[in-house]
Amino acid sequence: MEYWRQCALWLINCKVLPPTHRVTWESAQVFDLAQTLRDGVLLCQLLNNLRPQSINLKEINLRPQMSQFLCLKNIRTFLSACCEIFAMKKSELFEAFDLFDVRDFGKVMDTLSRLSHTMIAQQTGIRPFPTEDSVEDEDIYNHLEDLIDENGVEDEEDLYDCVYDDDEGGEVYEDLMRPEAAPPPKQAEMDIRSCCLNEIKQTEEKYTETLESIEKFFMVPLRKFLSAVEIEKVFVNIPDLVKVHRILMVEVQDSILNKNAHNLYQIFIANKERLLIYGKYCSQVETAIAILDEICKEKEDVRLKLEECSKRANNGKFTLRDLLVVPMQRVLKYHLLLQELVKHTHDTTDKSNLRMALDAMKDLAQYVNEVKRDNETLREIDQYQKSIENLNQSLRNYGRPKGDGEVRVTSVDKRAKQDRHIFLFDVAVIVCKRRGDNYEMKEVIDLNNFKITNNPTTDKENKKWSYGFYLTHNQGQSGFEFFFKTKELKKKWLEQFGMAISNIRPDNARSNFHEFKMHTFERITSCRACDMLLRGIFNQGYLCSKCGVGAHKECLGRLSCCGKTSPDSGTLRPQKRPDHGRRHDPGLPKMLVIRNYYGVPSPVCGPPLNIQAGDIIELICADLHSSWWQGRILTTREVGFFPSDAVKPCPCVPKPVDYSAQPWFAGPMERLQAEAELINRGNSTYLVRHRSRECTEYAISIKCNNDVKHIKILTKEGCFYIAENKKFRSILELIEYYKHHSLKEGFRSLDTTLQFPYKEPENAAMHRANRHGGNTPLLCGLSFVTAGGYSFVPPSSAPFWSVFTPKVMGIAIARYDFSPRDTRELCLQEGDVVKIYTKSGANGWWRGEVNGRVGWFPSTYVEEGEE
Repeated sequence: MEYWRQCALWLINCKVLPPTHRVTWESAQVFDLAQTLRDGVLLCQLLNNLRPQSINLKEINLRPQMSQFLCLKNIRTFLSACCEIFAMKKSELFEAFDLFDVRDFGKVMDTLSRLSHTMIAQQTGIRPFPTEDSVEDEDIYNHLEDLIDENGVEDEEDLYDCVYDDDEGGEVYEDLMRPEAAPPPKQAEMDIRSCCLNEIKQTEEKYTETLESIEKFFMVPLRKFLSAVEIEKVFVNIPDLVKVHRILMVEVQDSILNKNAHNLYQIFIANKERLLIYGKYCSQVETAIAILDEICKEKEDVRLKLEECSKRANNGKFTLRDLLVVPMQRVLKYHLLLQELVKHTHDTTDKSNLRMALDAMKDLAQYVNEVKRDNETLREIDQYQKSIENLNQSLRNYGRPKGDGEVRVTSVDKRAKQDRHIFLFDVAVIVCKRRGDNYEMKEVIDLNNFKITNNPTTDKENKKWSYGFYLTHNQGQSGFEFFFKTKELKKKWLEQFGMAISNIRPDNARSNFHEFKMHTFERITSCRACDMLLRGIFNQGYLCSKCGVGAHKECLGRLSCCGKTSPDSGTLRPQKRPDHGRRHDPGLPKMLVIRNYYGVPSPVCGPPLNIQAGDIIELICADLHSSWWQGRILTTREVGFFPSDAVKPCPCVPKPVDYSAQPWFAGPMERLQAEAELINRGNSTYLVRHRSRECTEYAISIKCNNDVKHIKILTKEGCFYIAENKKFRSILELIEYYKHHSLKEGFRSLDTTLQFPYKEPENAAMHRANRHGGNTPLLCGLSFVTAGGYSFVPPSSAPFWSVFTPKVMGIAIARYDFSPRDTRELCLQEGDVVKIYTKSGANGWWRGEVNGRVGWFPSTYVEEGEE
């Protein structure tokens, strides 16, 4: 077996790589292993697997893909631990650039081989490598540097799931919240909604009890052993949390036990502002635990006292360290509990009210997550600050980091290209010269004064360091030209610079006479347009310098005309329903018309709304005791009053969408015309058509087994489906689902997915068909074996080692617009259909795809389709 394959096998045995990782595939090459290890994250995890706590994973950078600095820091952390903990000699170690630039990957594997033979590694019982002689051509290492230049650091999201479990403390939380005794037999007979309410009440009681236990059994006794400063650092604001939850618990109990939970939504909305103190707790809890660990190491009496406290509190089952993580778990559970309650609430008024509470708790969860994320970002910025010499200003003033790396720079005055290392932030580029492991600042370029101008002529030279673009000064002063090693690197940096400029000069910054600029809000602030929180702890949003209102990036174009400074600008205001003008609020209840009404009898409260059976109405005002309700027809947007008995609740509603831009949509088309379109196309080519000129019914036509089949898309209560057991809120959602699931779920004879839209050119479809054949050779004669949990994606500009993407694990609908602040984030528009690839991202972010683009998005901005 080849040396690098033996190395990969050892890493799998050490549980650093999953057994199905691409390095195990028959088509794998040494490059795959080099790219996987290049950012240093998995190497640090390796040491922890061999000996727990060798490296504090909270101190390494888990997703450093656009940062050479952070990748090298991770690698150097690994190398230092090899010396200090595993007693390896410096002569046995590779240098950081041997791995990052893949200058000598053979030496990297030699280091790992020696590591596998250390005493600590062998105590695990894992057999070291190599286990056999390997004969391989040294040439396989010669071109790795070129491949790395072309492809950069791999963003293997799933690999990092095993490195950093974002659900830390989850088991402790579940254990604490579990009922002490089994529920009585009658519990099984209760409806699901009652179970949801019971869970909300019981877990709030248990959680409040846990907080009181931390204060009573740990904080109070430790005051005799720790200073006031130490107490505050370890327990943060636990006393404040206790006060808030004592009140919340009583209100929840009263609502559920005495008021049939009719006012439960008001309780959560009213408590949202009080619960914002979790931002402080969650941002400081990691530091609190680290300080606690340090105190226990230094003070034996404190360690013994903590053991005694633990026995008194819970018979020694949970330590203070365990319990300190529980509040972070709890605050991120409220929206999940309410989500389940909304799902099983059928009364339209209650459902509508609970949706408002759900939105409030989702907003709270996202706020807490962003505070945590910003604290991580600030720690990252501080690492940069310590490594850059003669930098007299705080890097925190320059916004969030976008990436760093090697470039060549010229200015108008100095035409010679100079080797430099740049650190790109939202507001500025720090141009440095590398000096060993540190950097010397040469220039700070304020991006407020520059624009980006591409230089396409440089792309034609086709040689290293020839690919460039300009930073042109807005007032005609001296500019800069940056050159990059490869065309792919230039493209990535253009995107990052573009995102930075977009953050400091966003679209609509001067909309309706406002003057918006990116701003750090000292107080917790709500967006004036949507009333949701501005999240994080720095540069949370945009402030109008004229009227003083704050807004999200995506909301800048929705504000009314700029007015005089309001007395409450920049403060948190009570939540209210956002009015997004032309957009409907997905939270408003939807009703299905069950009988026609044409204005007779006429309503006394306003103009009548003419409705027909089958219309979908969005309720605006509805009183259960009134015979007249006000609503809006979704398709025509007409507003008026109608009899309340002419409608019934609509559990899921299709959003009117224009599908004409979709490559599969044919518009009105008869069966014979559809057959003519498809009969000469490849199998699994399909189209979606209107079955009639009225455009009210849809059908799928697909070629299967050399024949054209037609499937009527049925509708029921506003949902679309072809199989009774699987309903969708839109045609687009249905099509996305059957791209990945066989039609045989509804039709036994149709064992195919929707593969090739009929508008797609035949040669492109055939190229994709070749890629979908698991045994068909791909580029350069290589063939890929599909690993479990992976599927092919359509051809793109991505290299062949990127043709696999995670399977779609769910479909969601965007409830709000979202503007990205980073190139790895997705842009969302309300109503977008999002394919979910992973829910395991840190701080409440999921990974998915919208309109062909893959990236991260806040999970609280979407609503999953119900199975």
